[in-house]
Order: sequence, then C-alpha cells, then structure tokens
Amino acid sequence: MKAPINIALVGNPNSGKSSLFNALTGLNQKVGNFPGVTVDKKTGSARISPTLEANIIDLPGTYSLYPKSADEYVTYDVLLQPGSEDRPDMVIIIADASNLKRNLLFCSQIIDLKMPVIIGLTMMDIAKKKGIEIDLAGLERELGVPVVAINPRKNKGMQPLKKNIELVAQEKFVVPAREFIENRLLAPAVIDGVKQIFPVSSDYAALHVAANHEELAFITETQQHGLRELLKAQNFNKTKVQAEEIMQRYARIKHIMNITVVETDPLQQQLQTERIDNILLHRVWGYLILLGVLFLLFQSIFWLASYPMDLIEAGFGSLGGWLTGVLPDNNWTDLLVNGIVAGLGGIAVFIPQIAILFGLITILEDTGYMARISFLTDRLMRQVGLNGKSVMPLISGVACAVPAIMAARNIENRKERLITIMITPLMSCSARLPIYTIMIALVIPNVPVLGIFNLQGLAMMVLYLLGFVMAFLVAAVMKLFIRIKEKSYFIMELPVYRAPRWKNVGTTMIEKAKIFVTDAGKVIMVISVILWALASYGPSGKMDAVHREYEAQIAATADSAAIEQLNRDFSSAKLANSYAGILGHAIEPVVKPLGYDWKIGIALITSFAAREVFVGTMATLYSVGDTEDSDATLREKMAMAKWSDGRPVYTLATGLSLMIFYAFAMQCMSTLAIVKRETKSWKYPVIQFVYMTLLAYVCSWGVFHLFQ
Repeated sequence: MKAPINIALVGNPNSGKSSLFNALTGLNQKVGNFPGVTVDKKTGSARISPTLEANIIDLPGTYSLYPKSADEYVTYDVLLQPGSEDRPDMVIIIADASNLKRNLLFCSQIIDLKMPVIIGLTMMDIAKKKGIEIDLAGLERELGVPVVAINPRKNKGMQPLKKNIELVAQEKFVVPAREFIENRLLAPAVIDGVKQIFPVSSDYAALHVAANHEELAFITETQQHGLRELLKAQNFNKTKVQAEEIMQRYARIKHIMNITVVETDPLQQQLQTERIDNILLHRVWGYLILLGVLFLLFQSIFWLASYPMDLIEAGFGSLGGWLTGVLPDNNWTDLLVNGIVAGLGGIAVFIPQIAILFGLITILEDTGYMARISFLTDRLMRQVGLNGKSVMPLISGVACAVPAIMAARNIENRKERLITIMITPLMSCSARLPIYTIMIALVIPNVPVLGIFNLQGLAMMVLYLLGFVMAFLVAAVMKLFIRIKEKSYFIMELPVYRAPRWKNVGTTMIEKAKIFVTDAGKVIMVISVILWALASYGPSGKMDAVHREYEAQIAATADSAAIEQLNRDFSSAKLANSYAGILGHAIEPVVKPLGYDWKIGIALITSFAAREVFVGTMATLYSVGDTEDSDATLREKMAMAKWSDGRPVYTLATGLSLMIFYAFAMQCMSTLAIVKRETKSWKYPVIQFVYMTLLAYVCSWGVFHLFQ
C-alpha cells in the first residue's frame, strides 16, 4: 500500500467544510496546534480506497487568499510554504453552490497556486430552492479541475468524491496549464525577481510572497532583505495589484457563470430562511425571542435533568450507607466511603446537566440560530468596544472559557480581541453549573411562577444573564483604558436554517459528558482523596488530646442519647483539629464577612484548580465530619450544617453570596494559563485574576449584607 497522501480541506466559513471533514474521517480525528502558533489543527485519517489512505487536514475557514486574522494566516502559510510539514498533496475546496460567485473567487485563487485541486459543491439543495441550476460538467470544463456535488451531512456524493481523489492521486487529472487569469501581466518584473529569491510554485504564489512577505515566518532574513530591495526597485504597489487581480477574477467568474449557471430572478424567490429571519432578526421581536430561547434553555436544564440527578444522588447516598454497614470500621473503609465514593458522587450527579446543556447548545448551532445571536448583538457589542465577532467567544464561554478564549483569534481588531479575552471568563461556564445547581436547590424554593415556570430555573437564567451584563460593564470600562486605535468591520454570512442532526447532538452530549468525567473527574478525585487525608489527620498533639477528652467522656456515660451526642461532638472536634480544619479556621476571618464558614473557605481554595471541585470538596468535608446519616445526600448534609451558635450555615443570604462569588471570580488556573498563551504576557492574566477576585468579593459582600 502506498504511503498516505496529505489532503487539505479549504473553503469559506459555513460552506460545509467541517461536515465533510467529519464524513471523511469519522472518529479518526485529533486536535493539536499548528507548528509555532496557537491555532487549532484538526487532522484525521480516511480510507479513500482499498489501496489509498489519506491524512485529512481541516484548515481554518477563509473567504480569500488575503488573510486578516490569525486563523486565516494559518491557511495562507500552509498553502504557500514549500517545505511545510502540512504541505498538501491535494486540496479539496468546499464551495457553497447557493453563493457560487463569491466562493469561486477563493477557488480561482487556489487553482492559480498550481496545486492539485478538487472542488466539492455543497448546499445544492439550497441552490435548487433559490432557482439556481448548475451545469457541473460545464463548470468543470471552464475551471479545468474536477467538480463534484456533495452533501456530507447526508453522506451523499462521497463515493464520487473519493473516486476523484483517487484519480487525482494517480495523476489522471493534471494541474491545468492555463491560469485562471494572466497573473504574470500584473507585475512581470516582480514575479521574475521573487522566483530568483524564493522558490514558488506559480506566478500567482510569487505575487503573494511579494505582497505579504513581512508576515510570512518561513522566509529567511536574507530572503526578506532581497525581497525588500526588489520591491523598492520595482516600486511595487500591493494594493493596486490586488485590486486589479480581483477585478479580473470577477470578470472571468461572471463569464463562467453566464455559461454554466441558470438562475431564476431572485426577486421571484423568497426562501423559508428569509421569512424566518424577518421575525427572528426583527429589531424588537428578535431580542424578545432571544431572551425566550435562553429562558427555555435554562428551564430545560433543570426540568430534564432533575429526575436522573435525583436517582444518581440517591444511588450514591445508598451506596455509601451500605458500604458503611458491611465493611469493617477502619481507615480504608473511611477512605473508600468518605473519600472515593463521595468524590465520585460529586462528579456523577452533574453529568445529566452537563450533557443536556451541550446538547441544547449543539441544537442552536446546528439549526443556524447561534449565528443569528451574533448578528443581533453586534449593535450592543459596539457600544462597549466590541463587535459581533465577540459574541461567539462569549457564547462559547458558557461551555468553557478555554476554547472560547482561543476562538477570539478570528477577531482582527487587537483591542476588541484583547477586551474579549479579558471578559470571557465572566460568562458562566459549565464548571459553575454544579455550584449553581446545589446552591439553588438549597436556598431557592422549588415553586412554580405564573403557573408554568419554575423559580429555580429563573434563578439559573438570572445568574447566566448576570455574567453577560457584568461582561458588558467591564468591557465598557476597559474600552477607556486600552489605548489601541484600529477600525473594525463585522461581516458575517448567515447560514440557512436546518433541522438539527440528532446523531450529532447525541454524540456531542456523550463526548462532553465523557470529557467532564475524565478531565474534571480526575482533578476532583485527586483533590477528594487529598482532602480526605487532610480532614482525617492532624497534628498528633491536638488529635491525641481530642481522643483522650472524648473517649473518657464516652466511657463515663451510660445514657445512649448522651453517647450519640458525644460521638457527634467527637467527630466535629476531630475535623476541626485536622490539617484541613486548621487551614480552614485560619482563612475563616477573610471569608466570614461574605457569610462563609471555614469549610466553604477550603472549597474556595481547592476550586481554583477547577471550579467544579467545589462540590467534591464539600462532599468530602461533610462526609468525613459525619457520624450518622451516611446515606444522606450532599444537599441534605449541607442543609443541616450549623454555625457554633446553632444558626444554619446555608441561608438565602449565604447561598446568593456564594453564587455571586463563583459567577464573577477567576477560579480556574487553566483559563489563566490560556490567557497568558494567547496574549504572550503574564500582565493580562494577573490583571484578570485581580479584577475578577475583587469584583467577586465586593459583590458577594454586598449581596450577603443586603439579604441578611
């Protein structure tokens, strides 16, 4: 069998590139970074035929070979760099048949790089609804490269595409001898000079090296010097040459479309998408519908997840009680029940909510509504120094801040990108969901509102909206302090509305739940075991004194009720004098003004590793300090928690204060690490940690004293 060939997938955003990547590679995928940059690199392997295997590289979407963002520069570098490890043997260009004129611009540029090319036409069904008929054979003849109609979502056209890949790999389709336009005539002396300095594949590639050599990292300093001298001598005008090129390309594209495309008068066509957009993008109704969608999202998280969560919680509580009853009373049993089982319960109980949240977000993305949210909020974003492109990172932040911050790379404007990075962690990510859930269940009554809504679901929605509001306020302040002046434009293509791919929704739910269990679960389990040890052991002098005091009292008491109370006091005294208790009491003066006891203080420290560790920490601390009701759920144990004077710890004021703290605090070291990597400086993560911690502390203090 031959060695695998490298195939690059390129195309405009929303053209169906990711769907084709998934259809070709299936589950044989991996994500890394392109060499030297922090842009995601999606690769996968595909069996094209019994004798041909391919490495598929999914390059970031771009509208043309004139890059503006970091993502677009990656595509540019891979296609232009002769010695790149990702240099493709073949390029598949995914083109939207319903917007063929715009897509053909990018196609024509790739063709002129003189690389083996196949064009995959997607959205043929949408083109048909628009009254567009395309002569595929004629288009293939005019472009000089294979053209295949495909629908990766429905697995249609994949066999003809694979057949063409095999033919191109066997060199039965050759690179067209004729260029799409006469590139050489645009700057003949410059092209000849570039070819002498730097190896290029075509006249058109030489033009791009001349236009963007300063941004191309693979050009050596000696070559850069030679190119500068050449361009200065030839008085090369980059803007003029590019403008002339685009005009010539569109002139030929118009000629090709006149020959190969029949289009009904667009005034006679009104797609269902346009009629829906008239409502969903309305300047009044659009925003009300958006709020309604978000409201239903968070109501559904509570409503759909409540039953499996109750079953899981009760199951782990019963398991803990059963193990306590059948196993011998020793340290190993204590570790198993109060360390491992309690930690596992703290992880498993939130799997339904995590899965449902990501499932609903996937439905919004698949249907095309997520892009409309960006469009709707662009005007609001501009008021606080952002633009519509900032919405996608912020919305992604509802899932996880780490990939959301990385998604800010497609924001060309440096100031807007930096502000977006600095405020994205204020979005309530899925790691906060376990904390919100348990605190809402503790302090917010489960009662209906207006007969159909749930008060707990409303509270959840308010917390998420609070993150958005605070992010906008902080962005408005940062807009005044970040002194970068750059114009920005928001250009976005709205995808057509489609029915969600339920298989994709189900797969996403399973995958995200697995990630939560494996990634967050490992951290929670390690910290749970460490906490069990810290809460079970303490300085020998203090622990020995506690043992002597209470063992003597228990031995001298005959009354069973008094012995039961002494056992409870004994357990509490051991926990208070353990290493965890000593640390907790040391920090209690700092957190007590917010309404927190020392156990919550410990959880604030441990959850810096990951916010969801809060629940595992509480599960361990309340299990170790508990001598009875070992089958009680964590919520029941927390509801029974008391201060030394008998007052309940988790009042409405404390619960709201804690939720506000986690809504605003930077309790995630992974996020700080990714901010440092994206900004290439420790300055911004330090500022982010300081401002978010102060914001969380002040707001929590205010809420606690307001509701106390």
